[in-house]
Amino acid sequence: MLENQARRGSLLVVAAAILWGTTGTAQALAPEGAQPILIGTLRLVIGGAALLIIALARGIRFHLRTWPLKPTLLTGLTIATYQLCFFGGVARTGVAVGTIVGIGSAPIMAGFLAWWLNREKPGPRWLAATLLAIVGCGLLVAPGQDARVDAVGVILALGAGLSYALYTLFSKRLLAHYPPDAVMAVVFCLGALLLAPTLLLTDLDWLAEPRSLVVILHLGLVATALAYVLFARGLSRVLTATAVTLSLAEPLTAGILGVWVVGERLSALAIVGIGLLVAGLGLLTFPFPNILKPRFVP
Repeated sequence: MLENQARRGSLLVVAAAILWGTTGTAQALAPEGAQPILIGTLRLVIGGAALLIIALARGIRFHLRTWPLKPTLLTGLTIATYQLCFFGGVARTGVAVGTIVGIGSAPIMAGFLAWWLNREKPGPRWLAATLLAIVGCGLLVAPGQDARVDAVGVILALGAGLSYALYTLFSKRLLAHYPPDAVMAVVFCLGALLLAPTLLLTDLDWLAEPRSLVVILHLGLVATALAYVLFARGLSRVLTATAVTLSLAEPLTAGILGVWVVGERLSALAIVGIGLLVAGLGLLTFPFPNILKPRFVP
């Protein structure tokens, strides 16, 4: 029973990561003049509103006075800083490098943070899967002759990885006591409120183009609302470190979309990197004996 719960949780996390993998491409397809900070803010505003509607439609009642203040604020803050760091990093150093560095660094950070803060010991299979995935990410970056490696962009991408790892840890604490839809709605609405002042400081003229509406709605409804509903349900069934490693399906998706949509070419090393990523994800996703030992089952 626990093994089935863990496998279902793993598949939900992977599905969410695939949807997240479309965010970099969506930003690349946005009209000229679209600022990263504004894209991240609008993603949270639309995504947060959609998640709130979903929660209310499911009959969830919010009694915010009973919510722990510190974990709630920290979760909202980390999801806000992730938007700023991720879209800023992608804008400066490119979709491939920004996504791979940001998400590829998160499992290492999450593993140590989970051990330090939650006393979660991931185990040897997580370590093996993570190493496969990290090496795969490195090979994806290495052959990119056209990749723009910008120092500030890499630092922002690493900040996104840290923000994501912290968000996973903090949100998991809330998920232990509140329904996933409620947690996602509260966290994203709080993140949107934290970033809302940026709407007054940026140029909004590019939103007049029809393509802008498609990009923003996709980021808010598909890559945020739907993705995080799936992620919340998966996160409640697997270890934190496992969930973050499974999320490496995001850069894998971003790489595939780079070929099919943007027209990028993959070298032999990049193909090997994708193979290692798939192997690492498969090691955690499919029901081999003792792969996952979840401690949090709803």
